[in-house]
Amino acid sequence: MSQPIRRAEQSRKTTETNVSLALNLDGEGLSNIETGIPFFDHMLTLFSRHSLIDLDLKVTGDVEVDYHHTVEDSGIVLGECLREALGDKQGITRYGHAYVPMDETLSRVVVDLSNRPWLEFNAPVGSPDAQNFPFSLVEEFFRALASNLRANVHVEILYGRDGHHIAESAFKSLARALRIAVTRDERVRGIPSTKEAL
Repeated sequence: MSQPIRRAEQSRKTTETNVSLALNLDGEGLSNIETGIPFFDHMLTLFSRHSLIDLDLKVTGDVEVDYHHTVEDSGIVLGECLREALGDKQGITRYGHAYVPMDETLSRVVVDLSNRPWLEFNAPVGSPDAQNFPFSLVEEFFRALASNLRANVHVEILYGRDGHHIAESAFKSLARALRIAVTRDERVRGIPSTKEAL
């Protein structure tokens, strides 16, 4: 018996941003991303491809001020959408982890879909920015995602020198870890917790 496809749609409109997202958790990694920030579009496109989560995301934000509101609010809506699509989390793997190299960079992300939000983000002091994207916004995105997905997310940039590679490695690690965590395991009966609730 086939399982229902897990989908969700969310929107968020403030004086700073207007975010609209449709998501298919059981997708093929297809995406249509328009945030007004080309580097961020690139990160979310590869996140979709490597997580196999289909994303249709449109954001209008105050990028003339800076990129912070657009990046944070995108993370908020993505986290809310993922949580909605997961439903009661019956039968999921729950945990996932991934190491992803990107040339001289290596990142590790570990995820627990625990319903307890926490972000632990560790990077070498002085990690460089990508050419058109502050490195601090990578952490802001992960924090917004973890808080609204209500997941425990640990990110560690083990080493790296190029800002583009560091960001890309982190986003790909997140994608691969979530891909594992959201996967249904036919051996799991009910909620994967001794508490019988997540």
